[in-house]
Amino acid sequence: MKFPLISDIAITSIISIDIKASIAEALDLLLEQNHRNMVVLDKDCFRILSIIDVLRIQKNKLVLNMSLSKLNLNKIPTINKSKNVLDTLEYLNNNMEYICALNEDNSLYGLLSHTDITGNIDPDTLMDNYRLVDFLKQGRRMKWVDSEAITSVLLDEMQHGLFDNVIIVEDMKPVGILTTKDVMKLIKHKNNLDLAVSNYMSSPVDSIHKNSSVKDAIKYIKQKHYKRVVVVDDDGKLSGIITQKELISLTYSRWAMLMKEYQDELSEINHILENKNKEYETLASTDSLTGLYNRYKFSELYLSSYTAMTQRHNDMSIILLDIDFFKKVNDTYGHNAGDKVLIQVSHALLRTLRDIDIVCRWGGEEFIVLLPTASLSNATILAQKLRKYIENMEIEIVGSISASFGVSQVREGEDMKEAIDRADKALYLAKDSGRNCVKTELS
Repeated sequence: MKFPLISDIAITSIISIDIKASIAEALDLLLEQNHRNMVVLDKDCFRILSIIDVLRIQKNKLVLNMSLSKLNLNKIPTINKSKNVLDTLEYLNNNMEYICALNEDNSLYGLLSHTDITGNIDPDTLMDNYRLVDFLKQGRRMKWVDSEAITSVLLDEMQHGLFDNVIIVEDMKPVGILTTKDVMKLIKHKNNLDLAVSNYMSSPVDSIHKNSSVKDAIKYIKQKHYKRVVVVDDDGKLSGIITQKELISLTYSRWAMLMKEYQDELSEINHILENKNKEYETLASTDSLTGLYNRYKFSELYLSSYTAMTQRHNDMSIILLDIDFFKKVNDTYGHNAGDKVLIQVSHALLRTLRDIDIVCRWGGEEFIVLLPTASLSNATILAQKLRKYIENMEIEIVGSISASFGVSQVREGEDMKEAIDRADKALYLAKDSGRNCVKTELS
């Protein structure tokens, strides 16, 4: 197995401009070259002017003869062109989609995107039994709107929410997509932004079924040259979006196993693995927003905890909680505020629970806690403590929130799904009882 060098895969046909240049010069060059972004040279660092920045310039009606240095453009991480493609993986935790490839003298050689990294992943290194549906809940936040949404309003939301694409739906079936490429065309042709987005969306939307494998998704992205896969269910309704970045992340663990099988080439990459194994493990087992364990790591930890429970004849319980009216928070205050709520609830759980307790973001606004050595009654007391703690929190912009809780005790001889299903039924009972309360499987 040979992993290519950065110099082999970086794109060198890029446009760049000095940071002292004016906004007008940069926009003219972007439109002339029909690019969605450009590298801005700033002394000893590199920045990027993206389509989102162009939207902000238009929104704020900035003076076009103003210098680019006034825009506070994002820095791009850098890597030497002689490095191995595996060295780029650490940058996937960064929100920046691009990496600058540099020559030995630190001058600009080219630009590397998630697309370039994805294009150099061998799909055969992925396990076919990894299905997209298993990863949808940990995918990035998705933005979708009705086809009658006004384009100017949507562009404003894209700029504020940092969305690089929006799915347009009718009856929850994707009928179009608006990407940064489409936005660039709107700006270039000075279209009427007061019209519905259906006039400007790219249509139809290529999609992939939620039961497709990760291997299929990688091949799909390569063939279509897309940055993301739109995932649908059996009825063709939108299930979610998974980005290149997330697909790359799913390959880490599999790559590590395969590298051990290729002893002849292990010496070439061994020093990279030694430095990055912990980073790979963390990325593969945690939720990117909250830092809590994801459901796949939870499943692994559940099995070891269950074994200890049966061997020592201890109790073990589960708490499943769901933030009340979370959709209303997102609709009223925006997704950034919603993210703050999720993060603060995560912190509240970690502060309140014991060191031995296992906390996981189960998906969306739902969290799960595994309580080794805790009986049903003790777990219920702890759930009440968490409920009150969350109820008394003050969150910036949003104010106060509440959560509903379901509690179950793990039984010997049952699998994890059965234990969680009982907690889930208790949670639904809590919701049906008016929310902001704790119910147990016996309630």
